Formats: sequence, C-alpha cells, structure tokens
Amino acid sequence: MWRVFGLLLALFANSLMAAEKVRYCDYPVYPPISWSDGRHVRGLAPSVVKNLFGRLGYDVDIVVLGNWKRCLLDAAEGRVDVVLAYSTAQREQSMVFSTVPVLREEVALFINRQHPVKFERLEDLANYRGGLLFGESYGVGFDRLVAEHQNIEWVSDSGQNFGKLIRGRIDFITSERRTGQLYVENLPGAQDIVALPHALSVDYLRVAVSRQSPLATRMPEIDTQLKRMVKSGEVDRLLNESEVTYRDMINLPANSK
Repeated sequence: MWRVFGLLLALFANSLMAAEKVRYCDYPVYPPISWSDGRHVRGLAPSVVKNLFGRLGYDVDIVVLGNWKRCLLDAAEGRVDVVLAYSTAQREQSMVFSTVPVLREEVALFINRQHPVKFERLEDLANYRGGLLFGESYGVGFDRLVAEHQNIEWVSDSGQNFGKLIRGRIDFITSERRTGQLYVENLPGAQDIVALPHALSVDYLRVAVSRQSPLATRMPEIDTQLKRMVKSGEVDRLLNESEVTYRDMINLPANSK
C-alpha cells in the first residue's frame, strides 16, 4: 500500500513540475537579440525570458521552428506560451503584450550602395523590391504598402536575404538597425551594404503571451518583474553581453568552432 501511495505521490509531483514549464518560441536569426551558436539559442531574448519566468517560478523550454511566422502561429493557437515580438492589432487578438517594453528598436532600410535607393517617405518604397523574413511586420502603413504593391520577396534565412542584396537581386532589406549592422560586419561581400540614416520606424520589443496560455492571467506580475529588470539595468547588461559573445563567436578561427 505504501508503495502504491509513494508511486501516486511521485506521479503527482511530476505533474506539478510539468505544469511549471513555459514553452518559449524563438527563431534565432536576429543577433544580438536572438541567435544560435550551432547548439544553443543565445542572445538577449532567451536570456530575458529565462530570467523573467525563472523568478516567477517557471522553467523555460525553448522551441525553435523553421521561421518566425511559425512561432507567431503557434503562439496564436496556444502550442507555445511566449514569444518576444512587436505589438500589432492583429497579434493582439491572440496574444497579450507586456506594457513594459524589453527594448526600443529602430527599424532601418539596408541597401547596396552600388544600387542607390531614394527613401524620404514610405511611399517611395513602392518603386523598389525588398526582402523580408516570413512573419515580419513593420507597422500598419508598411504592411499595407507591401500588400498593395506585392514588392517583397519572402525568405526564412537572413543570409539568403543579404545575399540577394549583395548580388543586386533586391533593392532593400528592412531590419532592426542593431541586428542588421551586426550581421553584415563580417559578411563576405557586404562592404557596400549600409543602413540608411532615416529610420523606417521605431518600435518596441515586448513579451507576448498566448491568450490560450494560463500565463495570460499573470501579466501584471510579468510586467512588475520586467520593470525591475529594465530599471536595474539588467536588460542592458544582457544586451551588451550578447553583442560581445556574438562578435567573439564570429571572429573565432574556423577550426576552433
């Protein structure tokens, strides 16, 4: 009898432990926000999620899918609990966003100096062909322009996108300025790839919880803890550490990777 009781107690304990897992979806192609060293997902985003939810009593399981659109879809349908993303009206239908932003991000246009692009207002981009990753959204106006003119080539890999820009197959890439500049620093053939000084937009990376997740009821606690992390300088420290680590990895000799 005691053996049976012990077994039931162990099963109950295991079920409690399983209930304390957070499924976080990431598409690690945005250094220093999120990137992969070939074995693990690194960067600001997974570090913030682990630290944030760890302090709320959860373990974090990182889920990596084939593209960013899949992450957003899985969050919308409740297969994962958390992503870090920009808030849009469409996404807010299926996800609850933190009121406290993780990071301010400036969205820039990256071009090839050998093929100049005139950009003073959003409508100017209708005259050019751009490249984006599946699932990316950069504001209502930009998304509407893309839908009206169908002038975007969608891919799942940043390397493919910048390769097209280097070869002149597309005219611009829309990317967070910090991520794009870090990415092209050591990219072969990218000496003519530059970011235009005029920003397309400024947005804020936020913690987004699926409305189908039990975590949705804990958003006030999530905001409180996130506010502490931002105010204490922890988020800035994690960002700086990620930039240093990424550059160190890129600069390693090929035989030491």
